Amino acid sequence: MRGFVRITVIGGLLCGLLVLGCKKQEAAPAEVAPVEEVAVVEASNIPPLHENNIVSIAIGSKDHTTLVAALKAADYVTSVAASGPLTVFAPTNDAFAKLPEGTVETLVKPENVDTLREILKYHVTTSAVQPSWFKEGQTVGMANGKKATMHVNGEELSLNDAKIIARIPAENGMVYVVDTVLLPPKE
Repeated sequence: MRGFVRITVIGGLLCGLLVLGCKKQEAAPAEVAPVEEVAVVEASNIPPLHENNIVSIAIGSKDHTTLVAALKAADYVTSVAASGPLTVFAPTNDAFAKLPEGTVETLVKPENVDTLREILKYHVTTSAVQPSWFKEGQTVGMANGKKATMHVNGEELSLNDAKIIARIPAENGMVYVVDTVLLPPKE
């Protein structure tokens, strides 16, 4: 049961990230194009979703095609589409492009699914986190059991070193679009 809840939470967060990516696209389109074979999402792998679900938002965002491909490769689409509430810190395609060359292509390979899942789970937390909940230096538990640190600098919010560039409320939680992929601590 705990594994199901963890997967559901991770899925929800990832959906939220995707949702934020959609809103980010409206504000400023991304420049980096995702790798073609990584960005393909087949309709048969996606459950019927509410149009404002975290996953629906991500799928509809051309700034989050890499995230959608990662969710699919990790088999987390259904988990992120869960009823929630979840908060997903959704990295944009540009955020994934900051990783060392070949990282994304390596992570989506079947033999690396466990590592990919840990990274994706580190982008999700339970509950629909509101901006007013952010307090400088406060930690938040992520779906993989690790902690991330909230930062507040005036109106600017960030989680660890990932700046939040958009916030999108979803039917099953909240999506915060972030400019950096969150990597779990090695502890």
